[in-house]
Amino acid sequence: MSGVRKRSVTIRGHRTSFSLEDPFYDIMISIATSRGMTLAGLIAEIDESRDRNSNLSSALRIYVLDWVRNDNNNRR
Repeated sequence: MSGVRKRSVTIRGHRTSFSLEDPFYDIMISIATSRGMTLAGLIAEIDESRDRNSNLSSALRIYVLDWVRNDNNNRR
């Protein structure tokens, strides 16, 4: 099992950090690549649309989970 790693990224001109397990991070990179965008761009998009009562790390995990669910539903 992968431990949580703290990571940093610059979005909208400021540095922010988030904590994700490697499998979530790896899928985020795949999503960004498949969408033709940078990882920072994807994180900025998720950050802009997240509920302000949730933290960025949770929003990123939920985004990945939704992406995986939708992708698997499209394959059926």
